[in-house]
Amino acid sequence: MQYRGLFVGLTTLDFIYLSDRPLASNQKTVAKDYLTVAGGPATNAAVAFASLGNMSKLLSVVGQHPLTGLIHSDLKQHSVSLVDLMPDKTDSPPVSSIVVDSATGERAIISINAVKSQADPDAVLANLLTDINIVLLDGHQLDISLRVAAIAKSKDISVVLDGGSWKPGLEKLLSKVDYAICSANFFPPQCSEFNYIFDFLADCGIGYIAITQGDRSILYQDLSVNSTISVPAIKAVDTLGAGDIFHGAFCHYILQDNFPTALKLAAKIASRSCLSFGTRNWLKQ
Repeated sequence: MQYRGLFVGLTTLDFIYLSDRPLASNQKTVAKDYLTVAGGPATNAAVAFASLGNMSKLLSVVGQHPLTGLIHSDLKQHSVSLVDLMPDKTDSPPVSSIVVDSATGERAIISINAVKSQADPDAVLANLLTDINIVLLDGHQLDISLRVAAIAKSKDISVVLDGGSWKPGLEKLLSKVDYAICSANFFPPQCSEFNYIFDFLADCGIGYIAITQGDRSILYQDLSVNSTISVPAIKAVDTLGAGDIFHGAFCHYILQDNFPTALKLAAKIASRSCLSFGTRNWLKQ
């Protein structure tokens, strides 16, 4: 069955380099490989969702700077439909420079987020969610996310939060979230341990919560049940975007199965994405 997902948040232009050595001060090195693709949590999740045979709609800010042609091309190639919240914006899109260590698969990133590209929530129309089965919010367009989440709740559409890191104001959104899938770096105020995070999110009314830990087991709470899920053991080539891809795959599987099964199947997709360089090459395997 083909599903329709709406992915709301950040779009960047990613310059990704594969290096056989970490960069040092005042040093030049030649990359072993490179890629230029669209990036951002919601964007990569939309690509992953579409790769599983679904229809992905991305609600984000891109604009019309010359660099945005590269973003449009990548989204079109991967069957992601863009709804641009600021189509007349002429500034450069957020750009990320990423160096991946070929020995470990770990990455170093410098980037600009969506702070300078916050869109007007009045740009969101109710018909934007017509025939949508699931919504993912990455928290980078908070006012837009609040409007979308409110419409989704009125239409009984499930809302997934990509909790990559805590962002100011996010507490206003949590009461409208059905599934919170957080990274190990997601720490709300006064939450210094994972147990506190589960309690905090549950107190906000979220019944399904998971914390991913890279190559370590996923911690999850399914209503009142707490447990773990092992992730596949692999030799990672590149971990860039694995969390984003996990979220996109989760949105697919949660529409057809229970929470722990959706987490387990999403982990398999995310692990597969780590076996090749970049955030797109896994799609060719």
